[in-house]
Amino acid sequence: MQIRFKHIILLIVLVSLGAIFYGFSLGEEHAQMANKYIGFGTVGLFLIAMPLFLIKESKTRKVKDYMLTEENIRKMQGKSPKTPENQ
Repeated sequence: MQIRFKHIILLIVLVSLGAIFYGFSLGEEHAQMANKYIGFGTVGLFLIAMPLFLIKESKTRKVKDYMLTEENIRKMQGKSPKTPENQ
């Protein structure tokens, strides 16, 4: 079995969520340790798993399609593209 990038991301997400839930279940007598688990879980989700997921999903995308250029604004408005004859 080959370990893929999506499996690594899923593992990080599951470990992070597990750490967060474990931190909430510790209770008041271990408040300092609970806060550490919750913090590390949050860091794992938002600073490790999310950027990795975004990198994986954006490999095949063209950045130009998502930029707000005059041509794309005209496409969204349903107008014809600006040509030298229309100016």
